[in-house]
Amino acid sequence: MVKEPAVLVDRKLSRVKGVAWTSNYYAKWLILGIIIGVAAGASALAFYFALKLMEQLFLGLIVGASVPEPIGEGGSLESGFRATRYWLIPVSTALGGLLSGLIVYTWAPEAEGHGTDAAINAYHRLQGRIRRRIPLVKLVASAITIGSGGSAGREGPAAQLSAGIGSAIADLLRLTPDDRRIAVAVGIGAGVGSIFKAPIGGAILAAEVLYMRDIEAEVIFPALVASAVGYSIFGSVVGFTPIFGYYTGAFNPARLPLYAVLGVVDGLFAVLYVKTFYAIHDSFKRWRISSYAKPVVGGLLAGVIGLVAPEVLGTSYGWVNLAEFERLSLFASPVLPSIALLVALPFLKVLATSFTIGSGGSGGVFAPGIVTGALVGFDVGLLFHYLLPSLVPDVASFVIVSMLALFGAAAKAPLAVMFMVVEMTGSYQLLPAAMIAVAIAYLVSGDSTIYRAQVPTRRDSPAHLGEYSVPVLMEVRVGDCELRREPVVEVDESVDGAVNTMLQRRYASLPVVNRNGEFVGVVHLLDVLGKRGAVSMYVKAVNSYVRPDSTLYDAWEVMSREGTTWVPVVKDGKLIGILTMESMRRAYDLWIRSIRTNAN
Repeated sequence: MVKEPAVLVDRKLSRVKGVAWTSNYYAKWLILGIIIGVAAGASALAFYFALKLMEQLFLGLIVGASVPEPIGEGGSLESGFRATRYWLIPVSTALGGLLSGLIVYTWAPEAEGHGTDAAINAYHRLQGRIRRRIPLVKLVASAITIGSGGSAGREGPAAQLSAGIGSAIADLLRLTPDDRRIAVAVGIGAGVGSIFKAPIGGAILAAEVLYMRDIEAEVIFPALVASAVGYSIFGSVVGFTPIFGYYTGAFNPARLPLYAVLGVVDGLFAVLYVKTFYAIHDSFKRWRISSYAKPVVGGLLAGVIGLVAPEVLGTSYGWVNLAEFERLSLFASPVLPSIALLVALPFLKVLATSFTIGSGGSGGVFAPGIVTGALVGFDVGLLFHYLLPSLVPDVASFVIVSMLALFGAAAKAPLAVMFMVVEMTGSYQLLPAAMIAVAIAYLVSGDSTIYRAQVPTRRDSPAHLGEYSVPVLMEVRVGDCELRREPVVEVDESVDGAVNTMLQRRYASLPVVNRNGEFVGVVHLLDVLGKRGAVSMYVKAVNSYVRPDSTLYDAWEVMSREGTTWVPVVKDGKLIGILTMESMRRAYDLWIRSIRTNAN
């Protein structure tokens, strides 16, 4: 039987420390997926009802307002925005920013902004560690921000809520850092899959949203389990109707070129969304005023935009359905004519979101990206409708495809949003259109991403350092390793002495030096067994040695070529020691631990 290298055995053992049943990946993550899914579904419900309560307290009591709700949550297509104290909108949003800022910056400053990015950062750079208090702080602060009229989404907070619970569960069960990272990613997917009622899309998002150009395959299985459980719990209470209702239109392949054009527009708008958001975010970061005051200013500015266009307030989900079914009369502004409002709404939604969250308010960027995409699709769809009325009899398909294409490009998650098209419409009819539009938008948007914590690929993630061995071997120098000073044979030593040394030390060959310590070659055991005389008679001059500034990769090549487990280390012609395979392994492990410690 072939014995596994010690380093592989150690790595396998490190993955099964903690609870006893962790040796089987699928059994372990089936159980953990169910546990995280239950927590995700319960926390999504808690956040959902907390948000509804805050909407009643702020927009309801202060502004006297009612906002449109999506069809999947009992909304109607006959009512728009109504308010008895319209002018108090900025007061409500500013007050929400004040209370949210007080809560966040007092108890958990890392809960500010959008939650998904913080969870991604925990996965890559914090070994999946999320402080225990963050889920509760995020729940309350985000409910206040959104409920007061701040332009933000609930999927981001739900993702961070579930990710934080996943991290806590991993700590409770004493799982390894690798497993804790997976639990955090699974929490992201379960949170989004639950509150968005899109379990498959949420699960794929968990694996895809961590990277710009890659996917975390080991997350998919547990994320599917957790998302299914969370979705079942959430839907059992609020209903299983897709959040934006059912799409009943037929697919028309003749419209594919139009969806391709839509993809280009969405890709460009995704870049605008990202650049605007972070320009305002960075401006607030540089602004030298109290962190407690910044969300107040951001909320106030978002509220002023809400005076011009109340469609930007809160999640804006209800307006997606009104756009889908072309309820143009319900889109109204006290200062903008109808056409100007429809054109301006995508830009105003981006600005309101950037002020709300970029200032430090707590909420997600997922929903604003979707709503902005829907508004872009509404405008583009109307244009195509007027130009090609027989080909585009309505705008519904453009609204749905656009909202996911834009966010898929901005989040660098094209696969996840393709599944979401099916789940959010209850139909496969728009899947080909979404595939075209999302793919083009993804390409057009380039490297622009709304999640700064993303890394390009697994190779770039601190979570995967050490899994790409050749680059590591090329980083570490021979001089950084522990060198052995013996055994070494002198050139005038007897053959019997050299044979005894090799047999005792279990070496098949040894380096040979002269009286001045200069390296002259190698003597092999098979060449001197049963022979007499001095070692000098059997020395083989070789060029197979390394210097202190050589890399471990160079040393590995010499060992592989010569079939040995050691290599001579020579400096200025003199042998300064030999580098063994064991020394290489220790240096490799030390380098990996050092890099991971610094990264975390």
